[in-house]
Amino acid sequence: MTTKKIVLIAVAVLVLAGIVIGSILHSQGSVTPVATGKVVRQDLVAVVSGTGQIKPKTYVNVGATAFGRITHLYVKEGDHVKAGQLVATVESEQPASAVQAQNATIAASKTDVQSYTAAERTAEANVEQAKADLEQKKFDFERAQGLYNEKLIAKQDYDAKKAAYDVSMATLQQRVAAVAQAKAQTESARGHVEQAVATLRGNNYSLGLTQSRAPFNALVTNVPVREGETVVVGIQNAEGSTLMTLADMSVITAEVKVDETDIVNVQLNQPVDVTVDALPGRVFKGHVTEVGDQALLRTTGLATSQSTTGTEEAKDFKVVVTLDQPSDDLKPGLSATAKITTAHQKDVMTIPIQALVQRDPAKEKAFAASNGKTPGAGAVATAGATPVSKPQTVQGVYILQNEKKKLRAVFVPVTTGVTGATEIEVTSGLKPGDEIVTGRYKILRSLKSGTLVKRDNTPESEADKSS
Repeated sequence: MTTKKIVLIAVAVLVLAGIVIGSILHSQGSVTPVATGKVVRQDLVAVVSGTGQIKPKTYVNVGATAFGRITHLYVKEGDHVKAGQLVATVESEQPASAVQAQNATIAASKTDVQSYTAAERTAEANVEQAKADLEQKKFDFERAQGLYNEKLIAKQDYDAKKAAYDVSMATLQQRVAAVAQAKAQTESARGHVEQAVATLRGNNYSLGLTQSRAPFNALVTNVPVREGETVVVGIQNAEGSTLMTLADMSVITAEVKVDETDIVNVQLNQPVDVTVDALPGRVFKGHVTEVGDQALLRTTGLATSQSTTGTEEAKDFKVVVTLDQPSDDLKPGLSATAKITTAHQKDVMTIPIQALVQRDPAKEKAFAASNGKTPGAGAVATAGATPVSKPQTVQGVYILQNEKKKLRAVFVPVTTGVTGATEIEVTSGLKPGDEIVTGRYKILRSLKSGTLVKRDNTPESEADKSS
């Protein structure tokens, strides 16, 4: 073989190689790179988050119940108190002296009762004496009457015996009346004692108002006053009317706000994981015990029913989470985050949330028939069952189909269920193992059914994420 032939053959081979390479590059240039994933079966947990603060379920502001100067404060912030424990006293000279005076009045009244009781017994003894005397006078009168009838005594003697009998009877009646009078005086004296005792109860109550006691086992969370200050009564939240705030830390809650778009999924007794900013790394278990019915404006925190403006803005709902195991490390007011488990599905088909798109099935069918190219208006109308004035979009994903060693993305409508943090449940339209397009967002936004694609699962750049 001559040198000329060898050169010609080499040139021909190079030309052929160039044609092949050019064809490959041209075909690759029309293939869209996409990120892919597969439909898998796994457990899916739906979580709703809310932020707020730690609060005791029960807390009270111990207000002043008597006007005067604070003489003693027996506790300070951070102290634990028992139910009934004395926590503060206000000057009590006047109510104490009233109690002392009333005790003296009661003692005097009881002495009067004893005196009247003795007089009552004396009157009863006089009645017995009068009865005995009347009995004697009756015998004398009956004897005199018999002798007078037999003409044995003078009428003067008979009249004397009769008069003595009448006087004795009158004396008895007088002494019986004296007994009734003595009993009435005794009852009156007892009434005075009872009245004095009732007054003493009121005086003791007034004295008790100068002493403040803990209504339950609690933690002292705030003491805004000092010994020597003067406190007032009956003015809520006014300076000098609140002695301290007590919180029952046996039941601790996290009061959080949940976005209005998530509140429909929150129900009572759902499990919750609570984290506290001040205690990193610790998770407190709890459950939902209250779901608010009133929407709260995010900017002001006021309920929508209290707002006087008609401005549309984001709203939240209050959710109260009760912790299962209270801790002494938790303090009222600490910032907290609650993650509420609203659903837990076991062994369900899931796909990444970002794979879902909204498309018009009629248009996607027309694109698939045109291998991803934009069809004419007539083709789109023919692909649909009935032309409509407004596109009817459905949610779905692009599934990869292998056609003669070429991958095409084909739109498939799907129905979904529970939404997790990054995955969503698929109830129909796919089967486990199906490979779907999961990104990138820029590509998914304009991807058409029937488009040739290739796998490109390299990490997405920051530029791609922001586009």
